[in-house]
Amino acid sequence: MVQKKRYSNVAGFDDAPFNRGHRGKVPVVGTVYAGLRLDGILLGEVEKDGFDAADVIADRIETSPFAQHIHLILIQGIALAGFNVVDIFALSSRLAVPVLVVARKKPDLDAMQRVLESGSIPHGAPKWALIRKAGPMELFGNVYAQRAGLDEAAAVDVIGRFTVNGHIPEPLRTAHLIAGALAFGYSRGRA
Repeated sequence: MVQKKRYSNVAGFDDAPFNRGHRGKVPVVGTVYAGLRLDGILLGEVEKDGFDAADVIADRIETSPFAQHIHLILIQGIALAGFNVVDIFALSSRLAVPVLVVARKKPDLDAMQRVLESGSIPHGAPKWALIRKAGPMELFGNVYAQRAGLDEAAAVDVIGRFTVNGHIPEPLRTAHLIAGALAFGYSRGRA
């Protein structure tokens, strides 16, 4: 009998809100959970519309005391800081852990493609290729997800076990609240 892997230690990442005209770095918050217990916070910055999100997430984890304990990474949407698209397969490979992208709403892929292929976003074509490579968003309960390195059953299990308040898993909900507080001095809005 094959034993199913149970992902109990996870890190969830979300970016801080920013003004549309913002240029430069955008804060990114990671929360590290052991089950439903918050064990740590990771902070970093990614370039708005840049191409460094996967490297920043990996660096934050690799240089943290939690590196050996994290079994899975959650990301709120496949892009941070505008169109800084996370290469979920490279991130999963580099850290040897699965990656699960979670979104409350299904993204408008046609609109994303138009923007990325318009030339207004640096490296738009390779970013669109990463989004396509990640595959379509799958509906799991009340959220949409993309995954690298884990099967559908494991994704359903992780989302179910870590979702306590609302529809978003706690590591992402907490990262969202902290990121909002970094931007505004307090958290606000839906998490």
